[in-house]
Amino acid sequence: MITVNSISIHFSGNYLFDNVSFVVGDRDRIGLVGKNGAGKSTLLKIIAGQQECEKGNIVVSKYQTIGYLPQEMIPSSTMSVIDEAMTAFKEVNSINEELERLNEQIIASTDYLSKEYENLLQRHSELTERLNVMGANNMQSQTEKVLLGLGFSHSDFTRKMNEFSSGWQMRVELAKILLQAPNTILLDEPTNHLDIESIQWLESFLANYYGAVILVSHDKAFLDNVCKRTIEINCAKVYDYKVSYSKYVELLLERQQQEISQLNNQQKQIAEIEKFIERFRYKATKSKQVQSRIKMLDKMERVEVTQTDTSNIHFKFPPAPHAGKLVLRLNGITKSYDGVRNVIDKLDLTLENGERLVVAGRNGAGKSTLLRILSGEDKSFDGEINLGSGVQIGYFSQDNAETIKGATSILDYVESKAPTELIPKVRDMLGAFLFRGDDVFKTLDVLSGGEKSRIALLQLLLSPVNLLILDEPTNHLDMHSKDVLMNALKDFG
Repeated sequence: MITVNSISIHFSGNYLFDNVSFVVGDRDRIGLVGKNGAGKSTLLKIIAGQQECEKGNIVVSKYQTIGYLPQEMIPSSTMSVIDEAMTAFKEVNSINEELERLNEQIIASTDYLSKEYENLLQRHSELTERLNVMGANNMQSQTEKVLLGLGFSHSDFTRKMNEFSSGWQMRVELAKILLQAPNTILLDEPTNHLDIESIQWLESFLANYYGAVILVSHDKAFLDNVCKRTIEINCAKVYDYKVSYSKYVELLLERQQQEISQLNNQQKQIAEIEKFIERFRYKATKSKQVQSRIKMLDKMERVEVTQTDTSNIHFKFPPAPHAGKLVLRLNGITKSYDGVRNVIDKLDLTLENGERLVVAGRNGAGKSTLLRILSGEDKSFDGEINLGSGVQIGYFSQDNAETIKGATSILDYVESKAPTELIPKVRDMLGAFLFRGDDVFKTLDVLSGGEKSRIALLQLLLSPVNLLILDEPTNHLDMHSKDVLMNALKDFG
C-alpha cells in the first residue's frame, strides 16, 4: 500500500499540487489523467522517490517495491537485448543472499515462541513468495516471453541495444520493469512506442498483474481496458473516481451539472434570506428572526462548482507557399543497416500536391527511417530523391524529446529558432500553445513530454511549408490537443 499525504509542489509561483492526498491499494489499477502540464509525470516521480515534494509525504509499506518507467529516457546500453533485459533479475541474487542469512538465523534460534523467531519465518516466507512472483526458476523463458510480447523477434535477442531506435530501447526498459515484478508499477505513457499487437499484449499483462498499476496515458481504449479507477489532476487538486476512464468522463459531467444546479438553488435561498434581513433589520418585533437568519448565513456551507481547466492550444498552419503538381519522386531508394539488412529495398514513390499519405507497418519495419530520408535528415541511402519546384519541408520527429532539452528557457529556445521578423510575435505564439505568463521562462529540462511536443509543433509554424512530414505527432499530446492538431491538418493547404 502507498499513501500520498497532503503533498504540495509548485512551479513558477503556481501550485502544481496543493494539499493532495489519496491511497493506492495493493491491487489497484489507476489511470492518472489531466491536461498536458497538469503534473501527472511529476506525481509519478514523487511516488517513485525520484523527486521531493515541498509539503506532505509519501508513505510506502514495508518491503514494498516500486517499478517506474519514465515518459522519456535515453538508454545507453551496449549489451545484447536479452542480456540487458535479464539485468532485471539482479534482485534475485540479493534475495537469495538474504534467504541464506535467514536460514542460518532460523537454524541457530532456540526460542521458537519468540516474536523474533516469528518475524524470521515471516520474512523468509515473503522472500520465497517474491522469488516465485519474479519467476526466478525460469528467468530465461520469462524474459523471452516478455520480449516477444513487446514485439521483439527471436533474431533480435542477440542484437546490440544501440542498433535499435530509442523507442525499441524503451521497450527493453519496460520489459525489465515487468520482469522485476514490483508490488507497484508506475508507467508514464507506455504505449507511445508500441504497435497495436504490443499494446494488446501489455493490456492483458497489466490486467492480470498481481500488484498495483498506476499509469499515465492519452489512449482512451488502453485506459478503459486496464484501469478500474481514475484519478484526475485538475487545477492543483485531485479527484478520485472508482471507475474506468469512459465512465469517469460521464460522472464528471453529471457532477458538474449537479453542482451548478445546487449552486443556483443556494443562490436563490441566500437572496431570499438577505431580502428578509434587509426588510426587517430595524423592526424590534423581528429582531430574533433577523439574528437567526444572519447566523444561518454565517453557518451555511457554500456550494462550489469544481473548477475545470478548459484552456486548449489553438493554431492553424500558415498558408502553404505555391508549389508545382509534383511534390517529390523517389527512384530505387534502398537503405540498409551494417550493410546487411535492407530496411527499404528499391522503393519507387511519387507524391503529388494535395495528397495525404500514411506510412503504416509494424515497429521496426522502417517507417521512421523512410521519413528521415524524405525530410533530408538521413542522407546515407542508395537511389535518388527529386523534390518538385518550390517544395519546402516541415519535419516533426518522434524523437523531439531528445533534442528539446537543456537549461535554456522556452522563450529563448523558440526565439533562437524563429526568423527575425517573427521574434516580436513569439510570446503570442507561445500563448496559443498554453505557455503563458512566467511559464515561458521554464527551462526545457523541467518540461513534460506533452509540453515538448507542443514546442515541436510550434516550430512547424515558424516558417511557411508546403510538405509536412510527421512521425508520431500525437505522442504525449492530451485528447484535446490531438483534436486541435487533427483539425489543423485537415485545413492544411
